[in-house]
Amino acid sequence: MKRQKRDRLGRAHSNGYQAGAAGRSKDNCPYQNTDARSEWLGGWREAVTDRSQGLIRT
Repeated sequence: MKRQKRDRLGRAHSNGYQAGAAGRSKDNCPYQNTDARSEWLGGWREAVTDRSQGLIRT
């Protein structure tokens, strides 16, 4: 049986974090599925918080 690299929701969260760290708008969320969209936005919010606290440099 093949192993998956990562689960889809984890990947959505990671992609959202990367988008937030890059300073992109939350309106650019590519997901339509409610669960994946929620994870993406959670990652985006986390990155925006980290940027505002100076943990991420642009």
